[in-house]
Parts: sequence; C-alpha cells; structure tokens
Amino acid sequence: MPLKRLPLDTVNGWSRNTLMQTLGIVCVELGDEHLVARMPVDARTHQPMGLLHGGASMALIESIGSMGSCLLLDLAREQPVGVEINANHVRAVTEGFVRGTGKLVHAGKRTHLWQVDIHEEATGKLVCTGRLTVMVVPKTG
Repeated sequence: MPLKRLPLDTVNGWSRNTLMQTLGIVCVELGDEHLVARMPVDARTHQPMGLLHGGASMALIESIGSMGSCLLLDLAREQPVGVEINANHVRAVTEGFVRGTGKLVHAGKRTHLWQVDIHEEATGKLVCTGRLTVMVVPKTG
C-alpha cells in the first residue's frame, strides 16, 4: 500500500507545537513505502554524557512510524497510535545529525508495522534499529 505523496511542508506542519518540533525532527523524503526524517544531535537530544540519548532515538522511531501511518489513513475518520516500540542502540553519536529511514513492513486494517534504521548522517554508520507497531483507531472528538 503506497504512502500518500503530500508536500513535505504539509507533513512537517503536523509537528508544530509537539515533541518533534522541540527535538528538531524534520521529514526530508517520502517514498511509496518509506520515509526519511532527520534529527540533530545537540543539547536537545543529548544525555548527560554528551551522547545521543536513547530516548531521542526512540522518539525519532515513533515519529517516523506515526508520520508514515498518517500517510496511509483517512485522518478525518481514523488516527494512528503507537502501541509497542523496541530498539537496539548500536553506536554512540555526539554531534551532527542522524537520519531515520522507516520502511513499512505490514499495513493491515487495524495495525501497521514499521522498521526504522537510524544512521549517522556524516558517516552512514548504523546508530540504532527499531520497530514500531501502530494501532489504527477511530478518530475521537
């Protein structure tokens, strides 16, 4: 099931006044079954030792999967909610940017599964890999 091809400005507009805006997460590429988002590694995303915080990587994974699921749904009637996330942190990063590439693994009527790999932008080395399960629920209010 291909993702809707909306302008990046529209997709990034969903992040106004959210954690994604606070962390500097920006969607930079949309494909039929993948999307790419970029996040800075700086004071906003560091842990006390000056490394990329694992929680920031998890936030990037969830943001990518949720954005992707939004591009599969009729948002007037339904909405995505993350129900399970897991990740393996494999390399430290202290500065620059990371890029997360989310690939759609499964798109059912009630669940979506996303595989997200995060790479250091400067070197291309894998930093973190994770999966997000999204539940599709009726829109409320």
